[in-house]
Amino acid sequence: MAKRISVINFKGGVGKTTLAFNVAAGLSRYHDARVLLVDMDHQSSLSIVCLGASRWRQVAEEGATVNRVLSEFGANLPGREIVHQAQVAHYRNIDIVPAQLDLDDTEVELTASHQGNAIRSEWNKRTLLCRWIKETGIDDDYDYFLFDCAPATKIVSQNAIAASHGYIVPVVPEAVMERGAPHLRNMVQSGIDERLKALAKFGDRLSAWVPDTALVGLAITRIQRAGNAASGYTDEHTAHLQSMQRQWRDDLVEPYILQGTGVSAALSGRVPVYSGDYQNIRARGIDKQYRQLTETLKARVDSL
Repeated sequence: MAKRISVINFKGGVGKTTLAFNVAAGLSRYHDARVLLVDMDHQSSLSIVCLGASRWRQVAEEGATVNRVLSEFGANLPGREIVHQAQVAHYRNIDIVPAQLDLDDTEVELTASHQGNAIRSEWNKRTLLCRWIKETGIDDDYDYFLFDCAPATKIVSQNAIAASHGYIVPVVPEAVMERGAPHLRNMVQSGIDERLKALAKFGDRLSAWVPDTALVGLAITRIQRAGNAASGYTDEHTAHLQSMQRQWRDDLVEPYILQGTGVSAALSGRVPVYSGDYQNIRARGIDKQYRQLTETLKARVDSL
């Protein structure tokens, strides 16, 4: 059975898609792991990176996306035809269930819709992804699932959390994350997991549902280096990093990923940081940082 992990933060611009893509590539390249990426964000950035814009438009027009799992209240769940091999050179063990822009509309419709008993309906709409995993038996085909969630904790993201053994929170060391990360953890544990456990009494038990989704860790991304600073980072990032270290202790995962224009360039080029030397990736050791971070996260995920 695969280990299923959500990459989530309510705030955008923290590198969720970059982290999901490069961790998946690291698992494939260095551990020969079979990875299924599931794009849960209507912006579809991960889908475009993995498939290319032309192929993504084609599968979106065909409706061969995660939307089919979440639309129509699961009346016509798709099979494995929504799973596509990622078109990333030299990474053959990565597949993706893409998203499409209409996923935002699907979110609204799913939130507003009800079917039959109101309480059972709330359970059903939050466990559509669990049902799809169970009915397709796809869990046995992979070592890891990575759900790239939208910057929100609404019903689409709740479907990912319901199916996840753990979650990773990419963060940039700044004031909003000092406040926001504890709120997110509380939302997952008390707002999502506890509500699902209450609703489960009135719904069908699903083997893919995970009652308690564990925090795998906070992954520092886009930290800015300053050559003259004693810490090696800018004063602002140093101050917030120290505060987060005190608060989160071992849940703050090392190494920290440096900000680098080459990382964005590689993502735009649909290339993991381990392949090719985009601008400053190798010079700043960002490829090694991501490899080490993948190792650390893998060990934590495997222990769940």
